[in-house]
Amino acid sequence: MTMEVVVERCAFLDVHRDTVTACARMPDGAGGRKEEMAQFRTTTSQLLLLADWLMERRVTLVGMEATGVYWKPVNWVLEDCVGEVWVINARHMRNVPGRKTDVADAQWGAQLLEHGLVRPSFIPDRPTREQRDLARYRRSVVEERGREIQRLHKVLEDAGVKLSSVASSVLTKSGREMIDALVAGQRDPEVLAEMAKGRMRSKIPELKDALAGRFNAHHALLCKAMLARIDQADATIATLTARIEVLLDPHQAAVTLLVGIPGVSYRSAQVILAEIGTDMSRFPTPAHLASWAGMCPGNNESAGKHRSGRTRHGSKWLRVALVEAAQAAGRSKDTYLSAQYARVRGRRGPGRAAVAVGHSILVIIWHLLSTGELYTDLGGDYFDRRRTSTAHQRRLVAQLEAMGHKVTLEPAAA
Repeated sequence: MTMEVVVERCAFLDVHRDTVTACARMPDGAGGRKEEMAQFRTTTSQLLLLADWLMERRVTLVGMEATGVYWKPVNWVLEDCVGEVWVINARHMRNVPGRKTDVADAQWGAQLLEHGLVRPSFIPDRPTREQRDLARYRRSVVEERGREIQRLHKVLEDAGVKLSSVASSVLTKSGREMIDALVAGQRDPEVLAEMAKGRMRSKIPELKDALAGRFNAHHALLCKAMLARIDQADATIATLTARIEVLLDPHQAAVTLLVGIPGVSYRSAQVILAEIGTDMSRFPTPAHLASWAGMCPGNNESAGKHRSGRTRHGSKWLRVALVEAAQAAGRSKDTYLSAQYARVRGRRGPGRAAVAVGHSILVIIWHLLSTGELYTDLGGDYFDRRRTSTAHQRRLVAQLEAMGHKVTLEPAAA
């Protein structure tokens, strides 16, 4: 049985760090199919030659596996030269056992491509990719800054400076001034305590006791280096944030829609839009978006038995942003999402509750970006209203009747 050819002229690329093996499939002029092979290096000049090679064969669709980061420079060159470029999930490219070579991989991929047996992964447009790179790097810098603050806290504890026992953070405005003074050589706890500002001044007696440690030149050297790294991280975060805001300026309407959802902060909205973009036409339904993001239960059933329904892999950056937004929504007052969080947490725990509410936030985002409408909250009493609704009564009656009971409802006396 001959399979239908869906793509007349296509090519598949087996991409590695230093080489690209290309297999093009096209009509042979006699009613059949032929294929041509070529290999190129991954330097930009060689990739331009690859683009010329594909255009000479009038290839309309190019596919490649999403292997590490090596596919990216290939994709960025070809997307400006060739008609359509697909990046395909490696899990969908199952080869025949025992035939694992670069040539065989390229041939197998080209055959799958021409018969329409694979689907492309979601690759956002160039501005969204830039936002994604910036947002992800900013997250990494924020996390590193947090680790540096923890190191600073450990050094102060080692020196017997118990600042964190009195202040909410060692790097409040008052705390930073005290640490800078310690580094500069000031050791008098009374002088240090007098640097307290605002509400911290009511804690001056406690500060005098907390700052009377054994801070020496060794601790000063470590603290100075750590404070320099923290300051550098602050500057980097500010620079990245400014650039992200410039790139998101044309999409301020989308940002406004997202921050109207309980739990979604301005920074969370930036991260989410950098990961999924603003064009929801790439995802036919909210379920497609949730599946791509790895924010829905997995489907693992065999022989009538349901096994682990753990979520599938998706963008870890998007997942972190959604889980943080869900946890913030769980702390909001009298909202649908806080009620959902409490409902799931009571049965499945806080981890499952955060994922469930994160999924709901993603579904809401899909609808808001698709319609352009503002978010309307269903209210914190939504689930209570459902329990007292007529439809809920009918469901309970149907369950009892299915168990063989005859049910007659009578209103309670006033």
